[in-house]
Amino acid sequence: MAAPSADGHTFPVLALVSSTGGLNALARVLGPLPAEFPAAVIAMQHTDPTHPSELARLLDRQTALSVRPAISGAALAPGDVLVPPAGSHLLVGRDDRVHLIHTGLIPPARPSADLLLTTLAVALGDRAVAVVLSGTGHDASLGVQAITLFGGACFMQDEASSAQYGMPGAASAAGDYGPPLPLDEIAAVLVTLLGGGSGRA
Repeated sequence: MAAPSADGHTFPVLALVSSTGGLNALARVLGPLPAEFPAAVIAMQHTDPTHPSELARLLDRQTALSVRPAISGAALAPGDVLVPPAGSHLLVGRDDRVHLIHTGLIPPARPSADLLLTTLAVALGDRAVAVVLSGTGHDASLGVQAITLFGGACFMQDEASSAQYGMPGAASAAGDYGPPLPLDEIAAVLVTLLGGGSGRA
């Protein structure tokens, strides 16, 4: 049984993290998830901090879940998908709310998967679930270690279905997480793990 948050919540929180090739990967994971999916979702892709992100608008067309840009202090809720804005890192607090750090042009990659997943792990423990999708670099390889250290679950996209295998490959090499999953199998695994009934065709 997941430990309740400071507000008494026990719903899981799913973080989908990506970079290059991430729009397609995020859409194909979110698309089959049912409207009654019982987890809150954070969907992130590395973005150019000099341009507004269109990710929330694009993903909202692909899923039965409610997708919106994250703002500081926004509450996580089952069936909702929060998307960090460009030029910001997103952190998760023990109050089941998200908080933004505006970085502008300051490196590293933003939003940072490692920062997101580490705060998710510390704040939520075994309520945290991470999925590392297509992307270059090694962002998320530290965050998945934090997720598992605090009792959460992690999954990675496999190389054959990834536009770029840098992020999921580095995350897979960081620990024993089981075999990476084909992209089109991830949603079904999440529904089996977290519940919510069958997804859309």
